[in-house]
Amino acid sequence: MDGAGLTSAIFADSRPRALAVLVRSFRNLDVAEELYQEACLRAAEHWRGTGVPRDPTAWLITVAHNAGFDRIRRDRRLSPVDVGTALDALSGGDAQAEIAEAIDRTEYRDDVLRLLFMCCHPQLKVHEQLALALKVIVGFSVEEIARAFVVTPDTMQRRLSRAKARAAGIASKLDTPSLAERAERLSAVQTMIYLLFNEGYTAASGSEHIRHALCEEAIRLARLLLELFPGQAELMGLLALCLLQHARTGARIDGEGRLVSLEDQDRSLWDRDRIVEGRVLVEKALMKGRPGPLQVQAAIAAVHCAAERAEDTDWPEIERLYGALELLAPGPVVTLNRAVAIGKVRGPEAALATLIPLAEELDRYRPYHSVRAALLEESGKIEAAIAALKAALSCEPTRQESAYLRENIAALETLRAT
Repeated sequence: MDGAGLTSAIFADSRPRALAVLVRSFRNLDVAEELYQEACLRAAEHWRGTGVPRDPTAWLITVAHNAGFDRIRRDRRLSPVDVGTALDALSGGDAQAEIAEAIDRTEYRDDVLRLLFMCCHPQLKVHEQLALALKVIVGFSVEEIARAFVVTPDTMQRRLSRAKARAAGIASKLDTPSLAERAERLSAVQTMIYLLFNEGYTAASGSEHIRHALCEEAIRLARLLLELFPGQAELMGLLALCLLQHARTGARIDGEGRLVSLEDQDRSLWDRDRIVEGRVLVEKALMKGRPGPLQVQAAIAAVHCAAERAEDTDWPEIERLYGALELLAPGPVVTLNRAVAIGKVRGPEAALATLIPLAEELDRYRPYHSVRAALLEESGKIEAAIAALKAALSCEPTRQESAYLRENIAALETLRAT
């Protein structure tokens, strides 16, 4: 990764913790985002000469705090919890070390989780909660959030505008929600954590296909939630799903930086400790007799992880589980995933028939075109498969995914010419 790419990755990985601390200090979402962006701009210039600091997150928070304190006297939007104490902490000794120590203290440890619960305030509609959390914590653009929700950017922009307007009053009264309030917001928070994990597992766009820090942060937050609500089967499913998916990370990109499909992965590189923990959590969750979407998805991941070789995968069981998931959480993406299992069990033509109703709704969703291309190739429809891969390529893939798609296109074009 070049210097610019490394810096961008650091900014993305530092954002959840840094922004959470800034919102805690200044009680204003817009101000926190502005200060973090200002700190990133200063870092991009400063680090070129000095190199990346030992703790870049602490550096960014320190600079953002200083920028905020500089603006206090001229901007009434800012109302820190205790400006005097904060200024004293930053003015003496090693400011970066002071901030790093504060981040590690118990009172700051759960700032990201606190911010998640704030974004999932009941004054906001569910779609607004999730969109706001992705915008504020992950730093998604409107276009990226729209793709995550499979809606148009204009629709998502309207949702975000409404959410930001409502959130303005919430941030000014930011407090740790009571246990009852957290229980009310739990479903939205766990869904957001899963979306956060997904962005780390397969980035919506950018130079890096996997953002490891986001995956680890999502797993950390899922563990914290499970500590707060230890009897929740869906939370067990959430943590299990993240662990089982993340267990395959070491095999998903080869030594030359190329994507490796699930079928071609070296399964000896999978993290067996995560797999064991994930499978135990799935079994404990399902034993409670209250199956939910996250538990079913975790069960599907567990079936994949149980296969020592790709050809050993129990595809009939996976198809059955996706059928159950469609009943619990119907949606085009679930149907798309079930189509993959149908193709393995009943052949590509049956799977392609399942995809027909999804064509318009998933037209800008990369995996739809990639799945369709694989099924078309298996059916011997090479020209149509190439067109589907080119459609996937037009959906702003990551650098690694773009290279993967181009290699497949080149291979099919060679096949077509023979």
